[in-house]
Amino acid sequence: MVLDRIFAQARRMAFGLAILTLLPLLSGAARAQDEVKLGALMDVTGPIANFMPALLAAQQLAVDEVNANGGILGGKKLRLVVVDTQGTEQGAVDAARKLASVENVPIIVGPLLSGTVIPAAGSVTIAAGVPLIAPTATSPAITTMPKNDMLFRIVPSDTYQGKVLARMVLDKGFKTVALSYANNDYGVGIAEVFRKEYKDAGGTLVADQIHETKKPSYRAELATLASSKAPALVIIAYAGDSGLTIVKQALENNFFNTFIGTESIRDDTMIKQIGAENLKNFFGTAPTSPTDSTAHKKFNDAFEKAKPGMTNKLFVEQVYDATMMAALALEKAGSTDRVKVRDALRAIAGPDGNKIEPTEWKKAVDAIKAGQNIAFIGASGPHVFDKNGDVTGYIGEWAVIDGAFKEVKVYPPL
Repeated sequence: MVLDRIFAQARRMAFGLAILTLLPLLSGAARAQDEVKLGALMDVTGPIANFMPALLAAQQLAVDEVNANGGILGGKKLRLVVVDTQGTEQGAVDAARKLASVENVPIIVGPLLSGTVIPAAGSVTIAAGVPLIAPTATSPAITTMPKNDMLFRIVPSDTYQGKVLARMVLDKGFKTVALSYANNDYGVGIAEVFRKEYKDAGGTLVADQIHETKKPSYRAELATLASSKAPALVIIAYAGDSGLTIVKQALENNFFNTFIGTESIRDDTMIKQIGAENLKNFFGTAPTSPTDSTAHKKFNDAFEKAKPGMTNKLFVEQVYDATMMAALALEKAGSTDRVKVRDALRAIAGPDGNKIEPTEWKKAVDAIKAGQNIAFIGASGPHVFDKNGDVTGYIGEWAVIDGAFKEVKVYPPL
């Protein structure tokens, strides 16, 4: 009798412990059923770390908009799963594997660098059948990658920016320049286009030099470039990798005082560490957005309200647009099936259908439920994909004015 009571009590305790152990699992399963994941493959650390606070805020703005206006796929919460590439090829591959195989996300936004997009997509996401939207990667090499229609980008290829850069340099009267570009996918890609376009239009590269990144000194390379007597130095490099050091050492040693760059070097760190007064002859090009559109104004107003002071940061519009397009593709697919989401991504990009702009998530959901086509017009413009997953877009000219980077001109799509 005593033993029976002891065994019965033990069974009750064991049953109770089992229930307690199972409750967190059941709770987690319930939460998983109530949410939809969206992969965010972001270069949080590395050469563009200074850009990231604003870009992550823009991405979260899109997610918050979805969740504040009825959610996704029947009222579920959209949840960002952010994984850092560390701004490196191997880091991008590892992070992509985590999102594709461990988190099992249906679609990925990012990375931002060409040098992380190419390995992440080429080694992981394309083979895994996960659609990926690159918001800012511009290398021409992305266009020709075998991608099984699983890789898209919403920023124009450097095939266009290189042409604009060459035209701008010549329009400013620089018939001869020196060129220094980073030995990475981004630097090599745009340098190739710029070189050809500049020479074809009558310009002369009196010095043309590739450089390795992350070196403590570029004085020897700069001395060689300066010996060409070029009136300006074109630099294609990330500020955090080599650009800052090159400009700083060029000024310190009187090698050059006029610099021309691209978006990779348009980093506030340049102004903070070198001083705006020393960068009066510093200008360049960058992908941009049509600021006179209602879509841009809606985004700007919403972003300024959520994150005051961040609206003028580079690429915030593109990151918001890519995130919103991923959410719209999920809603249009009515599922987290990766192939259906991929097909829906092309569908929501237009060009035909009800026009959907930033802050209009509920309008989009209502249209989709009614069986209508939608066409997303983003803060950075419309993003209609061609057969390679590329888009046309705008390129802006920037300069350092009143102590900050300012856009002074916009070149429309070709």
